[in-house]
Amino acid sequence: MTLAIQRRSIAALLASLAVVGATTLTQAADKDKPLRVVLPVGAGSGVDTIMRAAAPSLTKALDGQAVVIENLPGAGGITGASVIVRAPADGQTIGVVSNNHVVNPSVFRKMPFDAINDITPISVVGATPFVLVVNPVKVPARNAKDLQAMLKAKPGGYNYASSGNGTILHLAGAMFMDAAGVEVLHVPYKGVGPMVADIMAGQVEMGVVAVPSVQGQLKSGALRAIGVMGQMRVASLPDVPTMAEQGFTDVDIAGWFAVVGPAKLPPAEVKRLHAAVVAAFAMPETKEAMAKQENIIDPMTPEASLQFFKTEQERYARLVKKAKVTVE
Repeated sequence: MTLAIQRRSIAALLASLAVVGATTLTQAADKDKPLRVVLPVGAGSGVDTIMRAAAPSLTKALDGQAVVIENLPGAGGITGASVIVRAPADGQTIGVVSNNHVVNPSVFRKMPFDAINDITPISVVGATPFVLVVNPVKVPARNAKDLQAMLKAKPGGYNYASSGNGTILHLAGAMFMDAAGVEVLHVPYKGVGPMVADIMAGQVEMGVVAVPSVQGQLKSGALRAIGVMGQMRVASLPDVPTMAEQGFTDVDIAGWFAVVGPAKLPPAEVKRLHAAVVAAFAMPETKEAMAKQENIIDPMTPEASLQFFKTEQERYARLVKKAKVTVE
């Protein structure tokens, strides 16, 4: 080897070491910065409760990196999601979205981003079961078939509530009404609280809600559960059958939640964050919190999550069209 070649080799080696050193310093600096987790929902909501319970475990899974949760509700989740999709693709900002993220393109005439192509799915983490509930005084039915018969006997004579026009609870109610072949007037509310209060008061007869939102009311008898909307019964409602068990096999919907990043997130960051999310939700303290909230945890791979997003968006588009839902 000539001296010139030796010098060039040494120079190249020093340059490569400099790059490695700079990369190591950058990674160390990034670890010192907190991970920003944007939630397109308000404080106290289902997704917020889930992520605040999981945050300490996520910090452990990230080798001590702090996790800062930021609630940015509004416009059915579009406000917060807009921040997620516009964040730098450096792994320092992620978000947690739910069904509405892929419902919105079908119900809003204009969207400021593409719900599929402007994000990087990291993991669809799990789901919260939904249940159809009724006012026990106004509605004598105790199962889905009896409810169907009652609604068919008086078309347009009953109301069902939701947490807002075009929300997943609206579409979940519409899914049952469509499967049952009945006409029921939809009454949108501004949130789950007012909706549940009016079902208990008898202002509206029924509605679909997440199980954790009404556990107390079901236990006290203020509400009656007609059927679980997903594929499995719920631990806290062992005697309440699923809609499929009652003959409504097309009724299958739950409130899922997924961790996502902005588009073009580097594969290494996707791998790192996915591993951390899976590890965090597998820790005993998180598993205990999820069980208390009735959440079913079954993290998907990034690839499976992307396909899930596409399938869900297509499914809701068909349901929105049937229900004739539009939001300006």
